[in-house]
Amino acid sequence: MIKLTIDGKAVEVAAGATILEAAEKAGVRIPTLCFLKKVSPTGACRLCVVEIDGVEKPMTACNTPVADGIVVTTQSEQLAKIRRQTIELLLVNHPLDCPVCDAGGECELQNVCYDHNVVSQPFAAEDVSAATIDHWPLIQQVPNRCVLCEKCVKVCYETVGSGALFINDKGDKAFIDKDLDKCEFCGNCVAVCPTGTMISKTFKFKARPWELKKTPSVCTACSAQCQIDINSSKGQILRITSDDTTVNNGNLCLGGFFSYGYSNSPQRLTAPLLKVQGRQQPVSWDAAFAATVTGLKQVAPAAVAGLASPRLTNEENYLFQKLFRVTLGSNNIDSEARFGALRTYRTLRAALNLQGASNRLDRIGVAQAILVFGCDVTAEAPAVDWQIQQATRKGDAKLVVANMRAVKLDRQANATLPYRPGSGATLAMALTKVILDRGLADQDYLNRFVVNLDELQADLAQVDLDQAAAVTGIARELIEEAAGYLGGADSVALIFGADVSKGSEAEATIAALANLALVSGALHGDCGGLFPLDEKGNMQGLLDMGVCPELLPGGHDYAAGAPFAKAWNVTLPAGGCNAGEILAGIESGEIRTLYLAATNPLVSFPESARWRKALEKIEFLVVQDILATELTLMADVVLPGATPFEKSGTVTAADQRINVLRKALDPVGEAREDGAILAELYARLSGGVRPEMSTVQLEIKQLSGIYNDTCFVTDAACWKASFSPADKSLRYTPVASQTVPTDDFQLLSGKILFHFGTTSTCAPGPNEVAPSGYIEMNAVDADRIGVKAGDTVKVVTTVGETAGPARVSSKVPAGLIFSPYHFADVNIQQVIPADTNLVTVQVTKG
Repeated sequence: MIKLTIDGKAVEVAAGATILEAAEKAGVRIPTLCFLKKVSPTGACRLCVVEIDGVEKPMTACNTPVADGIVVTTQSEQLAKIRRQTIELLLVNHPLDCPVCDAGGECELQNVCYDHNVVSQPFAAEDVSAATIDHWPLIQQVPNRCVLCEKCVKVCYETVGSGALFINDKGDKAFIDKDLDKCEFCGNCVAVCPTGTMISKTFKFKARPWELKKTPSVCTACSAQCQIDINSSKGQILRITSDDTTVNNGNLCLGGFFSYGYSNSPQRLTAPLLKVQGRQQPVSWDAAFAATVTGLKQVAPAAVAGLASPRLTNEENYLFQKLFRVTLGSNNIDSEARFGALRTYRTLRAALNLQGASNRLDRIGVAQAILVFGCDVTAEAPAVDWQIQQATRKGDAKLVVANMRAVKLDRQANATLPYRPGSGATLAMALTKVILDRGLADQDYLNRFVVNLDELQADLAQVDLDQAAAVTGIARELIEEAAGYLGGADSVALIFGADVSKGSEAEATIAALANLALVSGALHGDCGGLFPLDEKGNMQGLLDMGVCPELLPGGHDYAAGAPFAKAWNVTLPAGGCNAGEILAGIESGEIRTLYLAATNPLVSFPESARWRKALEKIEFLVVQDILATELTLMADVVLPGATPFEKSGTVTAADQRINVLRKALDPVGEAREDGAILAELYARLSGGVRPEMSTVQLEIKQLSGIYNDTCFVTDAACWKASFSPADKSLRYTPVASQTVPTDDFQLLSGKILFHFGTTSTCAPGPNEVAPSGYIEMNAVDADRIGVKAGDTVKVVTTVGETAGPARVSSKVPAGLIFSPYHFADVNIQQVIPADTNLVTVQVTKG
C-alpha cells in the first residue's frame, strides 16, 4: 500500500492507483471534464491538475500514479488560474446556443464554468470547426461544441468494443468522426458526452432535462436486463438513461437507448375490442371480460389452450398458468420457449441440476478464458458483450469464438472456430477431449462431483479428432489450440445462444457443452460460469413460472404437483398439449378456443404460415397485446395490455437476478396492466376474489422454492440461490457422433443487433437503422444463383416459401443463408420448421 497526503489528509491506496483515485478515497474533490471512471484516463482537459511538493510543474491527477510519501495540493491560487484559463480556451469558438442545446441543464462544461467563475471568452481564433454531421442515423454530431475529451471514443472502443468513433484531422481542425459500418448505435457516446456534441435525434428538442420525471426500472429488451431510468413527460417516454451505479455501469445498447418508441406508437391498442357480426368494435372492459369468460367456458377444458410470453412479468405468467390450470381445468399451455429456451432448461437440469446460468453476468468480466459458442452475443445480449470486453481489453482473458457465421467478436478472438451447420456437438466434444487428454481438467473436481466419471472418460477416449475436424470443417490444430486456451485457464466462462438452443441438434449440442463446462472448470470458482442466453427479456422468468404442460412453477415436474394441487385446492388437469400439439389440435378441431397473451405466432413462431391458417379456423380467439397487428385483426376479443414502462412487477434476468419493474406512466387510453387483466379474469372465472400482486408474489415464493429470503421483500434486485452442487450430483451426458452435414443451401433464421423481438419494428429508432427484412448470402452463392444486392430472392423449404431482398455479405460463409426473424414483410419464420432454426432450402432469383 502507498501512503500519501492530499490537502493535509493522510490516505493509503494500492500501488498503481492514481492521484485522482486517492483523492476520491480521501473525500477530496478534484474537478474533471474528460475523466470517466469506466475507461482509461486521457488527461485531455487538464482540469484535474494538482501540485506535488518537489515537482516543478502541475500534474494531471487522472493519469499520474501515486508515489509513497508525496504531498499533493488540489486547491491554490495558481491552480485556480490554470483551470480558469483552460476552460476559457475550451470556450474559444464554442457556440453560445445553450437555450437550444439538448445538453442544457446537464452540461458538464456549463457546470465547470460556473464552478470556476468563468464568465467571459477572452481568447479568439479563426473558427475552423467541421460542419454539423447530420447524416448519421439516430445521432447528430455538432463539432463546434466538442471539447475533444475523447470519452465517446474510449467508451466505443474499450467498453462497447466497437471502435466506430475516431478523431479525424488534426490540431484545431480535429473532430470526432465515425465508421458507420462498425457503429452499434448504442447511444453510449451520447450518454457520456459532457457537452451537447453528441445528440440523440429521437430526443432532440423534445424536453428540457429538468422537466422530465425519472423512474428507475429495468430494460426488458433482452435477458441481461440493464437497470435504467425512464424519462417521461406528459404521459410519454422521451428517453431512456442509465448511470454508473447500475449493474450495467451506465451502459446501454440500441434496445435500451433507442427502442422505447413502440410505447408511443400509433399502433398502440387503446380500448378493448369485440368482434360483432364479423367486425371488431370498441366495447367496455366489462363487455370484453364477459365475452372472454363466455368464450373460454363454452368448450370443454381439453378444447381450450393458451400461449404466454417472455414479455409478461413473473407475476403475470404465474397468473396465466394458474388461470388455465385452476379455473379452466386445462393444462394446454405453452410459449415460444418451446422452440429454444425450454430445450436448454431441460437439458441442463438433467445434467447439472441447473435451471439457468450458473453465475452472475459480471463474473464473465473477470474470467481468464471465454468461449462464445453458437451465439451472436452482441445482438442477443449486448451487456454480455461488454463483460467480454472487460475481460479481454482490461484483463488478459483468452477469447474463443465458435459460430457458423462471422460475428463482431471474431475481430478480437484468440481463436475463431467457424463450424459447419449442424456440427456444434461434435466440436464441443472434441474440445472436451483435448482438455481431458492433456491433463488440463481439474481431476479432483471431477472425482468429487461427477457421478458417472468412468463413462465420461470412456466416451471421450472414443472421440476421433481427425473425424471431428472433417465433420466441423475446422483444422485439428485449431481445435487443439482453442482447447488449450480453455484448459489452461484457472477460470472459464462458457456462453451459448440461440443458434444452439433453437437448432435441430439442440439437445445434443447443449449436452456436449454441459460436458465441456464440467471438464473445462466453468462450473467451479467465483469467476466465469456457464451462461445460456436467450434474447427475450423475461424468458428465464417465464420458464421459472412453469408455463408449459410438463412443468410447474419453480421447475417442478408436473407429475409431482401434489403440493400445488393442495395449495390451489384443485385436482390438476391430466395431460396437456405443448405449442406444437396445440397447433395440430386447432387444425384437427380438437382445440377450439385459444388465448394468446403478449405473443404473436404469425411472425415470431416457426411455421408461422401454418399458424396463420390454423387461426383462421379457430372458433374463439382472445388476443391480449399492446400493438395492432394482423393477429389482433383475427381476434374475437382484443384486450389491450401495457408495455414494461406502464406496469409494476418482477422479471428474471439470464443470470437469475430478480429485477423490479416500476411503473413510469399509465397505459395508453383504456389499456390496462396485463396482471390486472389476468387477475380480473381469474376472479370472474373462479367466482372468487381478485388476486393482488403482493399475494401472488408470496404464493410464488412459497410454492416455487427457488427464491431466497430477500426476493420480493424489497424493491431492490436480488438473486435466486447460487449454484452450489452436491457431491456426485453432476452427470456427464453421452452425445452421439454426427455425420458430415449436407452440401445443400442451409437457411438460418435469427436475431440481429438492431431489433429485439417484433415490438421494436414499431419503434422509429431501430427502424431508422434496420427498416425491413432481408436474405443475406455470400458473394459466391449470389453469383451461383445470379443475383446481386437488392434483387428479390425466393427461398423454399419443406414447410413453405417466402421472398425478400438479397443482401450480399462476407458475414455468412458459402452455403449458409441468413435472415432475421423480426420482420413481418419477409416473415422468414414461415419457412422454418418447428424443431430448428436451420433448414435445407432452395434459393432462386425471385
